[in-house]
Amino acid sequence: MATDWMMSDFGTVSRGDDLRALLAAGKSVQTAGAYDGMTARLARDAGFEALYLSGAALSASMALPDLGLLTLEDVRLRAKQIVRASDLPLIVDCDTGFGEALNVMQLVRDMEEIGVACIQIEDQKFPKKCGHLNDKQLISRDDMCRKIAAARKAADRLIVCARTDAAAESLDDALDRARAYRDAGAELIFVEALASHEIIRRVREQLDMPLLANMTEFGRTPHISMREWQEIGYEVVIYPVSAFRVAMKAARDFYAKLYAGGTAEPTLDTMLTRAELYETISYYDYEALDENIARTVL
Repeated sequence: MATDWMMSDFGTVSRGDDLRALLAAGKSVQTAGAYDGMTARLARDAGFEALYLSGAALSASMALPDLGLLTLEDVRLRAKQIVRASDLPLIVDCDTGFGEALNVMQLVRDMEEIGVACIQIEDQKFPKKCGHLNDKQLISRDDMCRKIAAARKAADRLIVCARTDAAAESLDDALDRARAYRDAGAELIFVEALASHEIIRRVREQLDMPLLANMTEFGRTPHISMREWQEIGYEVVIYPVSAFRVAMKAARDFYAKLYAGGTAEPTLDTMLTRAELYETISYYDYEALDENIARTVL
C-alpha cells in the first residue's frame, strides 16, 4: 500500500534525465525556489515541474548570511527533504563545491545518492558571496574547469551546472569562462548578475548552450516575465529566495501582531486551516497506512 509520496526511488530513478527531458521540451523551465520539504510540496502542488535549493535561502533559514558558512551536510539534509517531499527534479546550489576536485567528486556522489537532478557550483574563491554583491573574488578558469571535470567524471546521470560570477567585472570574461566550463563538461551554464535586458540578450546570442537565469528580487537583474525569458530563449529560470522572503515577512508580521495583541485570532484568515495542512502533508494517507499495517500484523 506504500505510495509514491512515502517512498522515493533513490538509486533507481534518474531525476537528472527528468530534468534533461524538461530542458529538451523547448520551453523555459520555471523553477521555484524551495528551502524545505513543506515549500517543496506546496510548489509541486501549485504545478511547478522543477525546484531549486538556494544556498542563500538555506543559510537565511538557519539565520546565517550567505557567506560560505553552510556545510555539505547542511545542504545534503535539506536536499534530501525536498526530494522526498516533492519527487521533482531538484537543482542544488552547492556554492564552490565544498573543496577541490576530490571534494567535488564526493559531493556529486552524495547528491546523486539522494536523488538530486543537478548540482550548481560557482567560480568564486572561498568564502563566497551572494552573486549580486560587490567585491567577489574568482578562482582561475583552469581551476574551475578542473572542478567541473571532476564533477562530470563522478556523475552517473546527474547534471552539472556551472555558474560564473565574472560578469560583474567583465562580460567578455564571463562569456569566455562559460564556453570553457561547457567544454569541461557542464551541461547547464549560469551567468550570474546580468544587469540589463541588453546584457541578458547578448549572453543568449553569444552562448550556444543551455542557460540558467536568476530571476531574484532586489538584485542587479531587472524583473522579466516568464513570457520574455521564453522569448529570449533561456532554458531554466529560477526564483531562488522568493518564497522564503514572502514567508518570513508574513511570519515577522504575525509575531509582531501576536505579541502586541496577545491573541492569534485576528490572523486566522491568513493561516492554513488544520484540514488544509493535513491534506498538504498527506496526514490521512499515513494514518490509513498505519491502520492497514496494524490489521495485517494482528
